[in-house]
Amino acid sequence: MRDLAEGVARFQREVFPVKADLFAHLADHHTPHTLFISCSDARVVPELITGCEPGELFVIRTAGNLVPCYSPGADGVAASIEYAVAVLGVADIVVCGHSACGAMTALAQEHDLSAAPAVADWLRHADASVARAATSEVDALVRQNVLAQLTNLATHPSVARALARQRVSLHGWVFDIATGRVDDLNATVATAALTA
Repeated sequence: MRDLAEGVARFQREVFPVKADLFAHLADHHTPHTLFISCSDARVVPELITGCEPGELFVIRTAGNLVPCYSPGADGVAASIEYAVAVLGVADIVVCGHSACGAMTALAQEHDLSAAPAVADWLRHADASVARAATSEVDALVRQNVLAQLTNLATHPSVARALARQRVSLHGWVFDIATGRVDDLNATVATAALTA
């Protein structure tokens, strides 16, 4: 906790004064342009990767960057998606997977998750990804998982309506931790379709 407290003190002393006008504006305005769905992994920092300022991204982080298909009822992920799309009016949604993902590694290597039953239940939202990857290679599963989560996103009514009205675009990215590279899977899929 001491490190966190020191970080807060440094933020208040060095960062906030430089960005005081931005935070004054943000106090009354919440208009992010992008919903960014990424893994909870501490090595993946959406604002750092994208160079965004506070207020530009509406971020959802889940283990494995999983987006469950829409179903009625209380669901924090669904509520956050709906708020970002229907209330805030984001123009873009990014699902960002990453290299060395613990969730995808557990699935690809069939780890025993009996000691973590909540994790095991959550990872069932990646069943389609595992079936599509048809390989035990983690990198391939990470990519297939991003594509599967984009499909799941489209089952959410707010997203489906925004897509039909061409008010939102979906993007699939994979961040490589070791190199800092970000692969745009939409471009990869489009290129493959053109050359097929």
